[in-house]
Amino acid sequence: MNGQLQSGVVLTSQAQVSYRVISLLGAGGQGEVYDVEAGGVHKALKWYFPKNALPQQLDILKWLVELGSPDAAFLWPEDLIFAPDGKTFGYVMPLRPKNYKGLVDLLGFRINLSFYTRCRTAFNLAKAYEKLHASGNCYRDINYNNLFFDPDTGDVLICDNDNVAPKDMPGLVKGFPGFMAPEIVRGEAIPSRHTDQYSLAVLLFHLFMIAHPLLGQQEANIKCWDVPAQKKLYGTNPVFIYDPNNDSNRPVPGIHDNAIIYWALYPQELKDLFIESFTTGLSSPNKRVTEKRWMDAAANMMSGICPCPRCGAEVLYDDAKAAGAHTCWNCRSAVPMPGVLETGKHRVLLRPGAKLPAHQVYGNCDMDTVVGSVIQNPNNPNILGIRNEGKDNWTYIKPDGTQIPVAPGRTAAAARGAKIDFGRNTGTFK
Repeated sequence: MNGQLQSGVVLTSQAQVSYRVISLLGAGGQGEVYDVEAGGVHKALKWYFPKNALPQQLDILKWLVELGSPDAAFLWPEDLIFAPDGKTFGYVMPLRPKNYKGLVDLLGFRINLSFYTRCRTAFNLAKAYEKLHASGNCYRDINYNNLFFDPDTGDVLICDNDNVAPKDMPGLVKGFPGFMAPEIVRGEAIPSRHTDQYSLAVLLFHLFMIAHPLLGQQEANIKCWDVPAQKKLYGTNPVFIYDPNNDSNRPVPGIHDNAIIYWALYPQELKDLFIESFTTGLSSPNKRVTEKRWMDAAANMMSGICPCPRCGAEVLYDDAKAAGAHTCWNCRSAVPMPGVLETGKHRVLLRPGAKLPAHQVYGNCDMDTVVGSVIQNPNNPNILGIRNEGKDNWTYIKPDGTQIPVAPGRTAAAARGAKIDFGRNTGTFK
């Protein structure tokens, strides 16, 4: 590929750092992305085509560099570089590691993800956007082209952050076809946190269902996929494919098989959030599902995976089902579910070796810090307990009300009806 910049060219940034161009990585609608190096450290440089090097874009970039990244998940603009002739410019950002894959790779079935990794990816994605929105900004262009993740860990990286801006700051982008909120498609609104929340719901539906939430029978009836058809499906007459009160747009077998297959695999908690997103959320922007609620659902699924005893497939606990009603999606055998520790809206299956992440105890958006673990009684493996792995003392409350202190390193018995007072929240064994 031949780009605007030649390999070996040295460019000096606004911060007076000299970057040497290594190679062209790719090109898009706005410009090209290069691998550049300074002092042995490799970065990515987005270099705009002259027609896209607009003063308005430059104002946004200057503001973003000064603001700084709200979260490590964003490949955020760090420095600016201007062409010697003044015709164009670019910005330096972290270089995406090669082990990260795009959502487009998942949608194209070039990679596969475990349920755990999908949930972890969803959690991290929602967490990153929650931090962005908490800073008073909106992304404006959430779609499947700007999400990358580590297939092994679910760590995420979000690119194309040069469109981020506060709601009241004019931007150059309104969104991506199929991901824009209906009110933007109809020309009634500008990007905001609420329109981002709609786009995030569409992105998460792609991640979990490998399908679009609005493409069903109505799409199958269309003969010409033109702008008016897309405006109708996405803007003037959007209907969720699993709207419980409107079956006019159900997925069509042979066309929308991904949606049909994957929808059946997930717990009702997740499906309810999608139903809310694409029924109430279609017409009521201020009632859309928040990032925190997506995190809670993803965390519950991560903490609710039970391997099938027959084939080992991941089976997701569904509290809408009776304990004995879970069936393996792979081999169709019955999957007995263990007990559950519930802390408010958060749940952890009581399987030997299971961990209690801080989020599932305190609701603090931290799935990395382990504060407890499920262990077996050394004298009777059928008896389980929760060992305090944190730094705070707990209080174990027996069904009869008796209270026993549980210091770090000590264990509380997992008995039906008993509780653990974690200090800020109380968990109940069920």
